[in-house]
Amino acid sequence: MRWEQLLLDEAFTGGALAWLPGRTARAGQLVYPSGGALDKLNFQEVSVNSGGNLRVLEDPGHIQLRGPVRQVVTSTVQGETLLAVRSDYHCAIWKTDKQGPPASLQVLQVEKGATGVSLSPHLPGEMAICSRSGAVCLWTPQDGLQLVYKDPETLAFRDPSPWRWVDFTAHPRVLTVGDRTGLKMVDIQGPPGCGLLLFRAGAEAACQKGERVLLAQYLGQPGPTCTPLHLICTQFSIYLMDERLPLVPMLKWDHGLPSAPLLAHLLPPASPGSPWPLLLGGQGGQLQLLHIAGEGTSMPHLAGPPQSLPSIIDSLPAFPLLEPKRQQQLQERLEAPVIGLAAAPPCASAPALLLFQLSAAGDVFYQHLRLQAASSLGEGEPPDHLASECPAPRALTPSVDQSSWTPQASARCRRWLEALMELSPACPVWAAPTFSHRRFLGHVEQQKSQTMSQKLRSAMAKGKLLRPEDLGTLPRAELPPAPQCSQQDELTERLAEAWEGGAAAWWKRLQGQTSGSQAQIKRPKRRTQLASTFSSLTSCLDFPDTSSPPCSQNLATSEAWPQPPGTLPSQELTQEPWAQGVRRERRQTLRDYMAKLPLQKDTPGPVATPPSQASSLQATPLRRQTPVLSGSHPPRKKPRMGF
Repeated sequence: MRWEQLLLDEAFTGGALAWLPGRTARAGQLVYPSGGALDKLNFQEVSVNSGGNLRVLEDPGHIQLRGPVRQVVTSTVQGETLLAVRSDYHCAIWKTDKQGPPASLQVLQVEKGATGVSLSPHLPGEMAICSRSGAVCLWTPQDGLQLVYKDPETLAFRDPSPWRWVDFTAHPRVLTVGDRTGLKMVDIQGPPGCGLLLFRAGAEAACQKGERVLLAQYLGQPGPTCTPLHLICTQFSIYLMDERLPLVPMLKWDHGLPSAPLLAHLLPPASPGSPWPLLLGGQGGQLQLLHIAGEGTSMPHLAGPPQSLPSIIDSLPAFPLLEPKRQQQLQERLEAPVIGLAAAPPCASAPALLLFQLSAAGDVFYQHLRLQAASSLGEGEPPDHLASECPAPRALTPSVDQSSWTPQASARCRRWLEALMELSPACPVWAAPTFSHRRFLGHVEQQKSQTMSQKLRSAMAKGKLLRPEDLGTLPRAELPPAPQCSQQDELTERLAEAWEGGAAAWWKRLQGQTSGSQAQIKRPKRRTQLASTFSSLTSCLDFPDTSSPPCSQNLATSEAWPQPPGTLPSQELTQEPWAQGVRRERRQTLRDYMAKLPLQKDTPGPVATPPSQASSLQATPLRRQTPVLSGSHPPRKKPRMGF
């Protein structure tokens, strides 16, 4: 759900900014939420002079609510101005007066979650509400709340989104009910289930694959003449639908906005017969101005190409250059998503359009559009359309633009920038939602008299991390003393050095002490043992001359060797000097090897060698060699050194 909200936050569909008309045509009130939780409903009085300069009259009044404001709708019918506000699970309606504060009429609770609210352009005080469960209710001051439609399933095909929408039509007793798949007209006086499909996301409207409805708005204005046109916005295109010709779009145009168009506002024409200005706003702050021409029996069409208006972030170069950290803070503030769109309607005396935008950070920006009538066109060409000069946005509570800033606007932006720079860097500006499974909300500071166990229980109940500074000053635990050890015990000395953190130094020191002694003791000992082995073997082996008879003595068994009397079999080789250092299991192998060699008769016996040298003994060259042996013995091969 967090990932889907990052891609498309449908909570602010319709916008949370509205314009309330005032005593004159160029004065009124802006209604918008503010605060970290958007739970404070502000009423800011503003006025516009003939030159298009905006004046903020006084500090805004506000109403504190118990939930975030998601949608604000206003309507003036028969001289009575009403204000409807939608929260996540509540909807409320106020009656506003130009002389006093607004009066609350009704507050309704929506258990399944409210997704849309609309005010009737025909009857004063009539409000329609829809919820995620597919229920549509109608509230009137006379009859109260009544259920007029309910369908948990989507209209055209299955779609997992629970988003629902409701609006009015040209007929006072017919409502439009919409979801992601289409829009349906429902007669609230007819039998349940009676209705007619007005728009379907499919082949009838030449929709693309995956195209879904994001916003549906009735374009009729309060008055004697009602326009039967409906605006439908998708992520790719906008459609103009006529109630009299369902399923067939009167106009289709690809808007090309990079973000979801969740905001739309239709303004009355500056003069009779002029095109109707239509403002289309994306969630990312992009704005487009369209002019719709065609009334009565004529087919609606666009009077000229749509115009792209400057966004809030386009005014970033107008601000003075700051240090990188502050510049990044300002840029993030200006890049906050736009959650509200409103405009002060133009009039004949001042054909200028004041456009207001509300960001998710709680800032209200405005830009002044000077509308000028275009030259008359010949017969058969489109009627007159309006051109606009589009400077970058300026600000109301903060404001932005350099190209046409007045001294008052420049001073207001400077004060706003100074207030923004005074914020602590730890105080976050608007940021994209995270994907953590916990939401770290502000908590009330606990009393300092709490015990340690109470603090632990409180932290566990809230699921927060208990840091050492939350527990106060704790006595620092001292390390136990290192154990005393003697120098003779190497293991104890090693553990003691490791306890103090000097294991590496101890190991290097030990290596330095033992390397010299091992080189001087072990190596000479090995050379001495090896030299004595070969010298003993060489002295004991005396090859016979060519005239001597061959030796036929077999020394394969231990019984062939003379033993002193009284010597046990297990000690038969321990008395000989050559048996020192030879393993018992190697002695028989050495005997077998020595038995194959031609020995003299007076040879006392085999010479023992260490086990490491016994395996290489047959490859060791002898000092005394006889190239040719007499008798029937074959010539003996020359030994070779090898391992």
